Amino acid sequence: MPWERSPDGLIKHLVHHKLNTRECCVEAYMQFLKPGERSGKHRHMWEEVIFVVEGSGYDLHWDMKFDCLDAFKWEWAEEPKKFEWKRGDYIYIPPFTTHQHFATAEDARLIVMSNRIVKEMGFDWFDQVENAPGV
Repeated sequence: MPWERSPDGLIKHLVHHKLNTRECCVEAYMQFLKPGERSGKHRHMWEEVIFVVEGSGYDLHWDMKFDCLDAFKWEWAEEPKKFEWKRGDYIYIPPFTTHQHFATAEDARLIVMSNRIVKEMGFDWFDQVENAPGV
């Protein structure tokens, strides 16, 4: 799969529904961030697990606040939670959490994995809140 300059930054798909892979339940891509770079900021219905292959940095997560007493009301926290990560760590992104990745002192390579079945069932809402710089 070729490199792709996406709204989330530089990525390369590993497992995707358009690729001829045997895996049918998972999608995965590598994301690359240079020191001082940040990814785009987005949110989606599915959860993600991210493995930090190389580098170090931090994530900002804005949790969703949900209320449906009178009507559906979706809001996100004004202040993000900060999670630092380094090589060998896993990052968990809950469903609907707005998130963004930042590399610090060295090149970072992340493997982002998600459940394709959730998307195939129609739960594929995705909102790109902010593009990565240069996109």
